[in-house]
Parts: sequence; structure tokens; C-alpha cells
Amino acid sequence: MGPFIGSEALSRGELKRHQLRTRFRALLPGVYLPIDTQPSLYERSCAAWLWSGRTGVLAGLAASALHGAKWIDADTPIDVICNKPRAAMGVRVHRDRLSHNEIGNIRGLPATSAARTAFDLGRRGTVGIAVARLNALMGVAGLTVDAIEEVAARNPHRRGLRRLEAVLDLVDPGAQSPKETWLRLLLIDAGLPRPRTQIPVRGSDGWPTYYLDMGWEDIKVAVEYDGDHHRTDRVQYAKDIHRLEDLERLGWIVIRVLANDTAPHIVRRVRAARDQRLSMR
Repeated sequence: MGPFIGSEALSRGELKRHQLRTRFRALLPGVYLPIDTQPSLYERSCAAWLWSGRTGVLAGLAASALHGAKWIDADTPIDVICNKPRAAMGVRVHRDRLSHNEIGNIRGLPATSAARTAFDLGRRGTVGIAVARLNALMGVAGLTVDAIEEVAARNPHRRGLRRLEAVLDLVDPGAQSPKETWLRLLLIDAGLPRPRTQIPVRGSDGWPTYYLDMGWEDIKVAVEYDGDHHRTDRVQYAKDIHRLEDLERLGWIVIRVLANDTAPHIVRRVRAARDQRLSMR
């Protein structure tokens, strides 16, 4: 059972007040959920929309998740564009103006379009965080930088436009996780040439056998971020070993980055690999 407005359930005779008090809890003022339910991000988004009086439009990370973006925590604050005078716990109220083409219905809820969502996310937080959020959204929504810039052109006086410009210069939907985005930005900030993401390595039949997280195809140097599952999953671990052996036979140097590697150490290793290859030219 999803979120519902308590007063409506009472008026329809679906519940009695004692049942509402003992079997359900208020997720937001007037909006209830079964007492033993741990709400998902989608359920919290539904609750926020109901709390707005069904007049709000979901925005920010909640809208991004509706569009299919991953790596968004279930307890992230829900951004709602509405006329409520004050926010509720876990909900942030915005009073932005939206044009008709900046609103859509996604999974049964009104939410900002993918382009408008990216426009909002790209103006908030640090550049690194914003780039990671846009990478996640653009990859699943088929969104282009041009589409986001069109929204910016329609909203010339909004705060954060300079930050958005810097973010759009750095986005790359080929990044498969926030950690990969962090790694790519680290290399760029260190002054290294921008690496290409999702580099295909083709087999003898001409079809891609592997894809490398990022790197420089011309000198066959790649950099990959290894999450914990690469070490804890024995099947994946064995595949990684065989994959690395194949890549080495094909002439690739692969720098594998682990969670506890420091930024200076990563940059030194990558520079050394690039220098090695460039000296052989």
C-alpha cells in the first residue's frame, strides 16, 4: 500500500480513526504509510506530491530518479515546486516558474523534464557533484548538452548559470558511476589530457570484446576504478584477471584504482604510464 491522504481515506470510510492511528504513520503532515513500511524514494516522492495538494511538480534528484538515474539515496530530500508556504521534514519547497514543456508525467507523477532537471541540478552543489549527477541523468535519458543549454537560454537570469556552464563543459555520460566521474575529473584537474570514456577494445572479429572505463586510445593507456565487488565476488575477480591478461597481450597499460588510493598516488601512476608510452613513440 502506497502513501495516501488520511483525511480522504476516513471520508471514504476505508479506515476508522483508530486504525489510522495504530496501523499507519504520518510520513508527511496528513500523508500516511503503513507503520512497518520503510519508504522508497519513489514512495517519498509520491507522498511529497500528495502533501503539496496534488499541485506540486517534483524536481531535483527526485525527478532525476523518476527519469531513471541511479545512485540517489532513498533518504535524499524531495524537491517540489509548489506554493506551499513552508517545507516539511524531508521536503524542500521551490517557487520556480516552469514553462509547459519543462513539465512531464513520469511514472504517474508530475516532474520536471529531463532537460529542466539537469538545468536545476547543474546549478547546485559543487562542480564535481553536479557533473556526477548530470552524467547519471544524461546517460539514461538520452539527454544532450544542447537540450540543457536551450533551457538555460529560456532562463537567463537564474542563479548558478556560471556553474552550470562549467559543469556542461565537463559532463560525460560515459562515466558508469559517481566514482568514475570523480576519477575522470581528478585526471583533468591534474592537467592530463581529457580521457575518453567507455573505450571499445575490439577482438579479432572486429566486435568490441571489452570496454575500458577511460583512457587514451592513441597510446593504449587506460584507467579503471575497481569497486569492492571486484574483490568480494570471486567470479568477477577471476574474470578481471583474465580480462587484464588479455588487455596486456593487446598492448594496453591498465591502471587500476582502488577505493583507498590517494589522489596524488593515482596521478603519479597515470603520469608514469603515459610518460612510458610517449617515450616509446
